[in-house]
Amino acid sequence: MKQLKIFINLTRLNKPIGFMLLFWPCSWGLAYAYFVDKNLNNFLYHLLLFFIGSVLMRSAGCIFNDIVDKNFDKKVTRTKLRPIASGKISIKRSFFYILGLCGLAFLILIQFNLLTISLGVGSMFLAFSYPFMKRITYWPQLFLGLTFSWGLIMGWASIMNYISLDIIILYIAAIFWTLGYDTIYGVQDIADDEIIGIKSTSIKFKSNIKLFVSLCYLLSTILIMFFLFRTMQSIYFLIIYLLFVFSLIYQIKIFDIKNSKNCLHAFKVNNLSGLILFVAIILETSTQNI
Repeated sequence: MKQLKIFINLTRLNKPIGFMLLFWPCSWGLAYAYFVDKNLNNFLYHLLLFFIGSVLMRSAGCIFNDIVDKNFDKKVTRTKLRPIASGKISIKRSFFYILGLCGLAFLILIQFNLLTISLGVGSMFLAFSYPFMKRITYWPQLFLGLTFSWGLIMGWASIMNYISLDIIILYIAAIFWTLGYDTIYGVQDIADDEIIGIKSTSIKFKSNIKLFVSLCYLLSTILIMFFLFRTMQSIYFLIIYLLFVFSLIYQIKIFDIKNSKNCLHAFKVNNLSGLILFVAIILETSTQNI
């Protein structure tokens, strides 16, 4: 039971916001593919596989991140009690867990077409390079956006077996969305990160952080609106989409660089934001089938 608790803390399975934020872009790509393909059974099957894959890969990524950051985590208030930083689990056993999780994720990946398998293998470079970005650039959140949004292209390709301009537009929108919400998340660690030399957009733009997040969300919403005019036709998508926009505005309004709890709450609202956009695309598909 003790080892299970350590494993859950190590993989952050007790904090589902992480794997849900990885899953939502996948679901957007799948929902748009369903909009085009209209095969419900295929869509639901792929949705399940991508959800499981998101949980597995996010869990593996958390462990690898903790291995790479173990010396930094010991010096940060929010992370010093993590299993690896606090010595509750060895590096060797942690690597064993990573191999197991990646092995299971690979079994999920090979259920798809060759294009999706290639994209999935390519994403491994992004996933396992990310922990090092905070050491060399003030833009690790941008790199996270490239990584977390990659599943959007994979989701589309898994059903359609090609990559379209529209899905690239949606991918870029997801990158700016991630850049915004992860900047909010990073506010929690600004004080500790500055002391130990960790870089982030939260630090780079701390004097104008609301303006920066607002710009990220604005670019994301403009790109999604462009996607809307290219592909979606009903008023229903626009109405639900506006709820997505309001959820972003709400985050900007409430998060405060001096209040880490507000920042965490604003960050978690993005789980709802991701769901709303998913529902919007599904609703558009449903109206087209009436």
